[in-house]
Amino acid sequence: MAEEFKKQGLTEHLADLRRCLVNSVIAVAVGFGIAYAYSKEIGEWLFRPVFAVLPPGSTLIFTSYQEGFFFI
Repeated sequence: MAEEFKKQGLTEHLADLRRCLVNSVIAVAVGFGIAYAYSKEIGEWLFRPVFAVLPPGSTLIFTSYQEGFFFI
């Protein structure tokens, strides 16, 4: 089961690294775009258990300024 590895020069390694990094950045950007487009639905899904146990007519209280900007 000995695999033969192709020997690469430094520039080939760097080109391969660049290709992998570009693919990773593209994948993260696409994932962010999809998550941002459905952020309201994702937030409702994540907070559904919390809203189920809250009394009717009550809201969530945030203890710091930035917490209110996440999903609501």
